[in-house]
Amino acid sequence: MKGMLGSIGLSLLLAATAAFAHHGWSEYDSSTPLNLNGTIEESGYSHPHGFVRLKTADKTWTVVLAPPSRMENRGLTRDMLSVGNKAAVVGYQNRNKPEELRAERITIGDKTTELR
Repeated sequence: MKGMLGSIGLSLLLAATAAFAHHGWSEYDSSTPLNLNGTIEESGYSHPHGFVRLKTADKTWTVVLAPPSRMENRGLTRDMLSVGNKAAVVGYQNRNKPEELRAERITIGDKTTELR
């Protein structure tokens, strides 16, 4: 019984640590929103967050999106994130990874999706 309680306690601690690490939005500079326009070169519609690799005029960005369930609920489908589609993204640059952006909203075609 004592071993089982220890295992449960350790599991809860690890889960809490993972949740805290996952939601480290302080890594992003929310004082300076960026507006990016480009072409999707790669995309992922997976947990914990979707992403696109967005080729802009000056570099390729990794854009962190919302979880797939939120994107789907708000009308941002997997097909909209297809390679070759043009996208406009508003978000915040990662302080330690200058090629990464956390998206607040994304516009593809005439559809703008709020992600947060």
